[in-house]
Amino acid sequence: MSVSLLRRVSNRALHLLARISPGAKSVRPFLHRLRGARIGKDVFIGDDVYLENEHPEMVEIQDGAHVSVRAVILAHTRGAGGVVIEKNAFIGVSAVVVTSGNRMLRVGEGAVVGAGVIVTRDVPAHAFVANEMPKPIATVGIPLTQAETVEEFMRSLSPVQRPSKPASAQAPLSKSGKLEPAADRLS
Repeated sequence: MSVSLLRRVSNRALHLLARISPGAKSVRPFLHRLRGARIGKDVFIGDDVYLENEHPEMVEIQDGAHVSVRAVILAHTRGAGGVVIEKNAFIGVSAVVVTSGNRMLRVGEGAVVGAGVIVTRDVPAHAFVANEMPKPIATVGIPLTQAETVEEFMRSLSPVQRPSKPASAQAPLSKSGKLEPAADRLS
């Protein structure tokens, strides 16, 4: 698929303008339509969304979909593929939706992609996909903001001990002998 130099330059200029312009439901969708992306009615495109620069015509965002701030939608990694974000789907803050050449990736109708999630496979309709909640891996002895060097901070870390067996249904006792509230436990 050969695209003229003038078209490529205008596409990039419109893309940059769309990333910084106001108008999440008006100006930004309009600018992406000018680039060739197929965008339905009542689509929300947040600030600084990176929407397929090289092949915008390979992106379809259907009616009522919401693409949050700093999300990235790529329809090519080794040749042009395609991305379809179906009706009323929600793409979270800083999520990345990416497909490879000759492959169509779909985020199903009403699906929700959580913040920071990387999507490389189809998301079924009405599914919620999210990253696993972060788990503490160490206890900080010296806060990084107060350490003289990164090495001093690193030496202050103590690994969090993970239980080898599943925890019992009963909450553990605190040092005072009382039941420890669930919110105060690290798991």
